[in-house]
Amino acid sequence: MTLTPLQAVRRLLFGILMLGMTGTVVELLLLKHDEDWIQLIPLVLLAVGVVAVVTHAVRPTPAAAGVVRVTMVGFVAAGVAGLYFHYRANVEFQLEGDPALSGRALVMKALEAKTPPALAPGVMVQLGLIGLAYTFRYRER
Repeated sequence: MTLTPLQAVRRLLFGILMLGMTGTVVELLLLKHDEDWIQLIPLVLLAVGVVAVVTHAVRPTPAAAGVVRVTMVGFVAAGVAGLYFHYRANVEFQLEGDPALSGRALVMKALEAKTPPALAPGVMVQLGLIGLAYTFRYRER
């Protein structure tokens, strides 16, 4: 069986998506990213994402593709929210240490902080976009 270019790209995106989702789950668990309910959101979304993508791969139907799409939009939303929460936490921490910080200096300190990494939630945005690309122009085979 010869794959069309779209089928080949879709398989590649499937592999990248699965690797990214499982790696992110492992990383979040190792970092103990489960201290409160809001930190559980990416873990729950990732678990739902793995189930949705595997279900679609095993039984590729328009409904399964729709579930993947909705889940991936959730990834993007959670990633954007996570960027905000990480940045806000870093700003608060920096201001506790130096209340005189403001403007560009405060922004840079917040972005450069190691914990929580301000831009780390961007991985959820990336995974969401990969998942949306995975179901791009999906039609039942």
